[in-house]
Amino acid sequence: MNNALALPTGALADASLALARQSVSVPLADHSIRSFLFARMIAEQEGSTHDAAYDEDLLFAACVLHDLALGPLGRGKSRFEVEGADLAVPVLKEHGVSSADIDRVWEAIALHSIIGIADRRGLLTYLTHKGTLTDAGRFKDVDDGRQRQVYAVYPRPADSAFILDAIVEHASLSEAAAPPHSIAAELLRQRQIAS
Repeated sequence: MNNALALPTGALADASLALARQSVSVPLADHSIRSFLFARMIAEQEGSTHDAAYDEDLLFAACVLHDLALGPLGRGKSRFEVEGADLAVPVLKEHGVSSADIDRVWEAIALHSIIGIADRRGLLTYLTHKGTLTDAGRFKDVDDGRQRQVYAVYPRPADSAFILDAIVEHASLSEAAAPPHSIAAELLRQRQIAS
């Protein structure tokens, strides 16, 4: 595997990846890994890897754990972004991450899908947002050749609705999981109209 596709190692990285792989489907876990790889590529392209705020371990944790609520751990107590952020906190605490850095990762996960806000909330939140939505097809900040490299190792399913299906499933758990004007509420509304 070339260096562009190497994943961080260490106790926090290993625990984060293990939790994601145990907690969500393979397509969602691979999406989370691709999100990190794209986030790191964007940071490299923009020169952010030399910024004092850049922390690859925290970026990996935020990206890999961002969809925890879209698996069986998600109970629908709040929107999937916030519930996922809450679910990430114990693994961060267990691995000695400082309170300030836990707050940064929590914010990055909670805001990862919020266009127009995430890119204004610091480097970690910005990169988590950009990496996640690059994999979702929203941004084109990574050239096609580099994207193909990532997809060769962590393939996207032919049916790309797997993320939308997981969000709708979580949204259908409760009203709190799909508050008005959220992405989840809109996707749930579209599914209800279509059926």
